[in-house]
Amino acid sequence: MNSASRPVIGVFGAGKSGVAIARLALDAGYTVRIASSGTAEDTDQLLRFVAPGAVATTAHDLPAEADVLVIAVPLRRFRELPLDALAGHVVVDVMNYWPPIDGALPEFEAADQPSSTIVRDALPETARLVKTFNHLGYHQMEELPRPAGAPDRTAIGIAGDDTAAVETVAHIVNALGFEPVLTGSFAASAHLEPDGPVFGKQLDAAAMRQVLELSRSDRAA
Repeated sequence: MNSASRPVIGVFGAGKSGVAIARLALDAGYTVRIASSGTAEDTDQLLRFVAPGAVATTAHDLPAEADVLVIAVPLRRFRELPLDALAGHVVVDVMNYWPPIDGALPEFEAADQPSSTIVRDALPETARLVKTFNHLGYHQMEELPRPAGAPDRTAIGIAGDDTAAVETVAHIVNALGFEPVLTGSFAASAHLEPDGPVFGKQLDAAAMRQVLELSRSDRAA
């Protein structure tokens, strides 16, 4: 990591979710770099208004400039990113499969597995993928952060197969003002996806764990 205390956060995507996460990270004291589909100059012009303090860069350069990489682009476009350069990084997947937005994507439409398993399999083996921030809307992410210990603190679920990567992301989630709830491996990350039991819902940690447990029980029945 470039910092002894906090990683540099790099965000692929300057849309609403990517900008919301960037703003939260900046407020929490992180260094944030953002790459969009445009040039670094165009992205810089945008960031001056929507995320002052974030540093504009290119998708090609971002992996070398950040420690934790957030993929916040439309799912249909994630393969356009320099995926090979994500090797060795903790990578956060905030994408969802939305046919009305993305159109029908055959590899996701026909899959009997959560979308993050397909994303994971497209990355280098040394990239450590974590799923989170996808089950709240960008407006919720901006409105709901609370300090640790607040009684109305909202939970965010985190799924992943790499324990150390999950722990790293949980620290970031906590620093950004949410209560991290570890929901299990990617095989169980469907709980966080559209039509999942927690998607779009403002829940505290206890309520989220209860909802997830009931959902698991229903599926096992």
